[in-house]
Amino acid sequence: MSRAVEESNRAMLRARDAMDRSYAQPLDVPALARIAHVSEAHFIRTFRATFGETPHRYLQRRRVERAMDLLVQTEQSVTEICYAVGFGSLGTFSRTFRDIVGESPSEHRRRRAPVTAVPSCFAKAWMRPSSAR
Repeated sequence: MSRAVEESNRAMLRARDAMDRSYAQPLDVPALARIAHVSEAHFIRTFRATFGETPHRYLQRRRVERAMDLLVQTEQSVTEICYAVGFGSLGTFSRTFRDIVGESPSEHRRRRAPVTAVPSCFAKAWMRPSSAR
């Protein structure tokens, strides 16, 4: 691998790491291109060639992945989660979530609701043999 390709890959990794760390912050192509030390057009082309998706789509997917976790693990409303992961509008969040996941945020929450475990003392009581008299 040539030195230029290695440096280009490092630059794209720096930008992707910034997106992973700051996914909830307003990030745009000019800011990410500055992080990678390249022009905006070159950044978009190279990012897509390196990671297989545009920077915008990557950031949307990271935000949706985080939202999926919050929907299942917290009691926050869908609107609160929408803003917490960096979306500016509930409509955009819902549409993007459905495009990526295949269901609405509310459907995802209902389908993936955590199963609560039965306390072991109850399980033992239910499974205890009874005397048949």
